[in-house]
Amino acid sequence: MSTNRREFIKASAATATGLGVGFVAASQPVMAQAIKTDFAGLKAGEISIPSGDIQMPAYVSRPDKAKGPLPIVIVASEIFGVHEYIADVTRRFAKLGYLAIAPEFFTRAGDPNTYGTVAEIFSNIVSKTSDAQVLGDVRAAIAWAGANGGDVKRVGVTGFCWGGRITWLSATMPQVRAGVAWYGRLVGEKTPGNPLHPVDIAADLKAPVLGLYGAADTGISLETVEKMRQALAAAAATNPAAKASRFEVYPDAPHAFHADYRETYRAGPAADGWAKCLAWFKQNGVV
Repeated sequence: MSTNRREFIKASAATATGLGVGFVAASQPVMAQAIKTDFAGLKAGEISIPSGDIQMPAYVSRPDKAKGPLPIVIVASEIFGVHEYIADVTRRFAKLGYLAIAPEFFTRAGDPNTYGTVAEIFSNIVSKTSDAQVLGDVRAAIAWAGANGGDVKRVGVTGFCWGGRITWLSATMPQVRAGVAWYGRLVGEKTPGNPLHPVDIAADLKAPVLGLYGAADTGISLETVEKMRQALAAAAATNPAAKASRFEVYPDAPHAFHADYRETYRAGPAADGWAKCLAWFKQNGVV
């Protein structure tokens, strides 16, 4: 990996790999079972999306010969940003006919790859990335997709860990038809940058969310999942999206059980969750 990841990314774009090349330092070591989705039949690589006063990098994958507007899926990364695992997930969606976009939400704060530990990334990157900024970037990505072959009436959001929390928040946006949150934090300390958490916004959901969680997750307890269930139930009488939202909890799965490049990967729950993700988008009119 280049010491200047941004230069490396741009140099790599010509080879159709673009943003997401390699795995960030804090996510090492990379396990041999990491899934590698090829580029056959796809257009995939880095683009820039206007968002506020910046050009936001994003990794985009789509079918090479698609006809008609494509369903859109926004893929929200873990705290590691858009590295190879997230890029590969966009290609998996593109193989199924989606226009898949993974925005680099952390671009204003810096590059997660310059830090070697999760604690450093939280302190230097995540803590400086506000929810308002991220949701603005999601809106910008949807707008870009609508102008570039995507169907803005068919938008799904999915995300992992940090991105799982963002998925819940994104489901309060009227542009979103459905969300699938993979082990995203549901409760937390309120700060100026993170004024609300998923448990606080159940009544504000505009789209139903499928939450995929692991009972063996030591960072996200089943107690917090139950709190979110209760919040959804309380909102269900007046909010159809809250009423339709649900959880799938895998008994023996740890945190990051979908992350096929990590030791936490669990093939069974990962495959089942992926199938349920696709079915959820179909059920809710994304595809």
